Amino acid sequence: MTGPNPDPQDDKITGLEPGGGVPPGETPPGEGSVAGTHEPTQRGSGKGQQVFWISAIAGGVLLFLLFFIGYIVGFFD
Repeated sequence: MTGPNPDPQDDKITGLEPGGGVPPGETPPGEGSVAGTHEPTQRGSGKGQQVFWISAIAGGVLLFLLFFIGYIVGFFD
């Protein structure tokens, strides 16, 4: 016993070859053919730049503390 075709619209679908194959050019390409533009890579702050800023802040704090210690001792009277 054979059953009816579950998809009666099978013969009305365009682009199908006999046997269910698809001819070349009927489907869109899998990926775009034009390379997309990429954002420029941004360089992160380097290790040397981090060391510079940390030492600059530490030097400023040290000078600030030395000034007030000298003022307390009486060096800047």
